[in-house]
Amino acid sequence: MDAQLLAFTGVAAGMVALPGADFTVVVRNALASRRSGVATALGVAGGLLVHTALAVAGLAAVLVTMPVLFRTVQLLGGAYVLYLGLSALYAIRRRTAATDGVAAQAPGPAPKELGRSLRQGFLTNALNPKAPVLFLSLLPQFVPDGQPPLPRTLLLAAVVVVLALIWFPAVALLVDRLGRWLRRPRTARAIEGGSGAALTALGLALVTGPLLR
Repeated sequence: MDAQLLAFTGVAAGMVALPGADFTVVVRNALASRRSGVATALGVAGGLLVHTALAVAGLAAVLVTMPVLFRTVQLLGGAYVLYLGLSALYAIRRRTAATDGVAAQAPGPAPKELGRSLRQGFLTNALNPKAPVLFLSLLPQFVPDGQPPLPRTLLLAAVVVVLALIWFPAVALLVDRLGRWLRRPRTARAIEGGSGAALTALGLALVTGPLLR
């Protein structure tokens, strides 16, 4: 039994399950439909695949050695998260009584909407510059002495992506399962308002952080 691999799996599971922008976007889109939530979850996993690939290749070290590049990426990521939060808050304001019956909507999302959900999940995760730096510092800690680092880090990266492919679709399916209650007009507005406020606050923190340094 590989004790280090088991330990890494536990740490990675905690990192993946930690509520943040990824979780919030998945929940918000899952309220629209199960397929949109799952598409967003797959997009998040795709973003994690990019981060782990960068860490394995060592390219994430560039973000550490070039503070200007790191802050630029952080600003872009913060601006996108801020955009998602403000969009959610604006959607509540423009929602009319005619659109409150979202739970009774029969048709599923159009392919264009699924593509947008997939893109939102991917960009929310991929534009987080702290993720590759975290993986770059974390993965080497679980490479046993004497083992070739590349195959091991590839395995560890695969563990992270697999965990994301399990966790985020499960969150989307759970939200859909509870959809009858969660999609009640008042409840849906409260959840969307809370997620919009959380994304807005997170986006502001990401945008203002580099500017204040």
